[in-house]
Amino acid sequence: MGYKNEKGIALVTALLLTLIGLAIILAAIYFVTQGTKMSGLQKRYATALEASHGGLEIITQNIIPKTIGGTTSLSSLAITDVIIPKVLDTCFNAKLTTATNSWYSSGACNSASNSLDPLNSPDITLTLNGGENQSKLLVSIKIVDTQPGNTDTSGISLLGAGVVGSQSGIITPQHIPYMYRVEVEGQRQTNPDEKANLSAVYAY
Repeated sequence: MGYKNEKGIALVTALLLTLIGLAIILAAIYFVTQGTKMSGLQKRYATALEASHGGLEIITQNIIPKTIGGTTSLSSLAITDVIIPKVLDTCFNAKLTTATNSWYSSGACNSASNSLDPLNSPDITLTLNGGENQSKLLVSIKIVDTQPGNTDTSGISLLGAGVVGSQSGIITPQHIPYMYRVEVEGQRQTNPDEKANLSAVYAY
């Protein structure tokens, strides 16, 4: 009886060791797979984030400086792969030079114009190449808040102007620019879950 019991214990021990070994192997495979997935997610997020940064640079460096004077309309700008609906000209011009609450009182913009969601009535939609064998990236750009300062758009510099103070002679007013809050979202055209959002404050 003792010999048979020992054979049974050896079999159970071998099975337990096999199960433990299998559990370790499965755990290792799981962590490797998860690590690969996380690496892929981070890479895709980085791509969408770079697209969002590109959209932010376009509106701050190429669009606002060219349209804020009112001589160039938003829809007339010729920027490759940028889709600008002509109906937004009036609203966009209002966003550039008036405070947010004035957008609606003037009738220039609708209620979605200051929604924090850049996909809801965006001012500009940008289409970027997604890379080799990859679908394109869509970038939605939108000004959601404007705080006007004393920026002058007529070409007359305020820096040399001054007022007479009772004590100290000429006082030069502080130059306070327009402040814009810009919301940007970049996402993969074929996969809306692959996206990145940016919120920025830009002073003109």
